[in-house]
Amino acid sequence: MADFSNIPVGTFFEFSQLVTSNDTAKKYGSGMVDVFATPAMIALMEKTCMDAVAPFLPIGYGTVGVAVNVVHGKATPIGQKVNCIAKVVGVDGRKIFYEVVVSDENDEIGKGTHTRFIVDLDKFMEKTVK
Repeated sequence: MADFSNIPVGTFFEFSQLVTSNDTAKKYGSGMVDVFATPAMIALMEKTCMDAVAPFLPIGYGTVGVAVNVVHGKATPIGQKVNCIAKVVGVDGRKIFYEVVVSDENDEIGKGTHTRFIVDLDKFMEKTVK
């Protein structure tokens, strides 16, 4: 089994994207308005967390999300940039714990915690398709 103790607590990663019509609550079906959807924000958080630790993983390994606890406190319109910062706050074997903050061009819009689990991608898919 691979050793994942090389993932440093404190590691962080930042990722930005422009809010488009594909990212809205109306498009996701999670609301009826054309603003950045909570599911889109969560996807941004998960991607940023995944990318934060990717350089530390052996070839053939990746991470899957297993827990999300977030607050989405402000709306962001189409056309604004959103920025996510994910920070590793703990590693326990194959579990990685993160704190995540998302801001738009004006203010913090969401924050929370996320947990990901390191998997052997081939073995994970073998179990999934059975």
